[in-house]
Amino acid sequence: MPTHEPDRRGTGPSLERILGLIDPGMLDVVVAPRGTGVPVTDVVLHDPGEEREDDGARAAAGLILLAVGVEAASPEALDVLRAADRAGAAAVVMRPGARGPRAELVEAAGRGRTALLTRRPEQGWTEVLGRLRTALVHSDPAGTAGVAGLRPGDLSGLANTVADLVGGAITIEDPQSRVLAYSRLDHEPDPMRRLTILGQEVPRWRVDELRANGFFRTLWSTEDVVRLPADDRYAERLAIAVRHGSEVLGSIWAAADGRPLAEDAAAALRTAARAAVPHLSHHQTWGRAAARAREGAVHALLRGNVRSAQEAGVTADRPYAVVVAEAYDGQGGESYDGREADGRGAGAHDAQDAGRAGRRVLDVLALQAAAYRPGCVTARSGRRLYVLVPAGEEEADPARALLASARSVPREVVLAGAGPVAAGPAGLPASREAAELVVRVLRERAARLPAGEARSAVAAYDEVVPEATVLRLLDRVEPLWGSLSGPVHAMVEHDRAHGSAYGDSVTAYLDASCDTGTAARRLNVHPNTLRYRLRRARELFGVDPADPAVRLLAEIGLRLAARRPHRAKSP
Repeated sequence: MPTHEPDRRGTGPSLERILGLIDPGMLDVVVAPRGTGVPVTDVVLHDPGEEREDDGARAAAGLILLAVGVEAASPEALDVLRAADRAGAAAVVMRPGARGPRAELVEAAGRGRTALLTRRPEQGWTEVLGRLRTALVHSDPAGTAGVAGLRPGDLSGLANTVADLVGGAITIEDPQSRVLAYSRLDHEPDPMRRLTILGQEVPRWRVDELRANGFFRTLWSTEDVVRLPADDRYAERLAIAVRHGSEVLGSIWAAADGRPLAEDAAAALRTAARAAVPHLSHHQTWGRAAARAREGAVHALLRGNVRSAQEAGVTADRPYAVVVAEAYDGQGGESYDGREADGRGAGAHDAQDAGRAGRRVLDVLALQAAAYRPGCVTARSGRRLYVLVPAGEEEADPARALLASARSVPREVVLAGAGPVAAGPAGLPASREAAELVVRVLRERAARLPAGEARSAVAAYDEVVPEATVLRLLDRVEPLWGSLSGPVHAMVEHDRAHGSAYGDSVTAYLDASCDTGTAARRLNVHPNTLRYRLRRARELFGVDPADPAVRLLAEIGLRLAARRPHRAKSP
């Protein structure tokens, strides 16, 4: 009757507890003749075609049977219910159909022992199976001493907790050796841990090495801790597989982290492997889909939809600051309204290449954020990572504290800014906008440096208020500026059409507070050359920096012109 033999170990958690751990409204209890306190041993798919009268009885004792393809209003529903009842099933789940369960089916369920449940129409069978199995393993209290209290799927919290128990650095990996979570970096990681974190997976050559020497074969075939001795390259490691029955969900690795592992590290890892089952099962069955939904809720919240706070994982009465991290590649980053923050952006091909180049560093920063503090919420958007950091009284600048924990990890250039702390969800869009402005200020600073000299930078909004205010003003003026004309417009258009450098010369002169010598050095030209260009700008276009009105218009127009792509200038 069931598609595989049930797990008969123990009596299992109650049906009530299982239903309490899944999403409300996923399943409806139609009839529960023995109540919902009956024990559950497993959740399986029911295949009526495999049922046999000679051995069907007692084959499903304690199971929740998912009657895929069976509608509660159909004639075969009664036969399925009776067979499940004879087999001792705890419950059977069917599709309700348009008319709901037939009266005859409800009456039969009331006279039997098996609870009758129906699945909500908007829920898929795959999701129901995954949620029920995750709830089942999460209900098992065995072996969770010391790691209780984590929310389902909180792999980063699990890694940090296990690190405290083991006295070393923890990495949680899937069966393909990809990093799912790692503990906070309290000490400088050894080269292998650094490579693993940077690449978010164990390097392929290392995987091949461990496969060739039989390490993985041993790891996947035993339920005990496997030791990888230290050598002249890497510190000692302990590893254990995480299993749910015969299925391998992943592995937990402990590395000596600047100090020897605790004497009872192996015992702690055995406990951790049992405790990790519900979390890895949660991640495997619906964690990725839930993460995508949660990321969408974060984006909605940052746009002002306060109702998305709970789904985003944001506590309503807790203060947060928005941190924006951008993988800088010399191009303009996208702002939240979808337009380019600077200029019209790179071409599609260039943007694709830039996205590939920045993906790794943003993923590393997202992992760092999760390990940095419980409650950090992240969401990606193009080359940017948005982090909602719970603000603590001990930290005035959560952005700097967060980036300080990750500064030794990324090798690419990262620009990060923090908005003001928001007292609640309603203030998050303003904090996000301020953080984006900080990143734009840092990007403009980086763009003024010689090629290849840009460095990672982080700042809080109150450190860049003047520059951020100028950006806000230019954003408001830009639509009007395009409809106007005048000396500065004529000079900019001439530079674009002929590749001349009058605009660069005037910009350098104004930035140097009208000091010709300083401006000439910045342009790498002779002062007389600069004087000639400034004189020609007056003669050709009427741009005279000595005129206060023209000087103000030049400041505005040339800053706006710098946002737009144009031809390479002549020296």
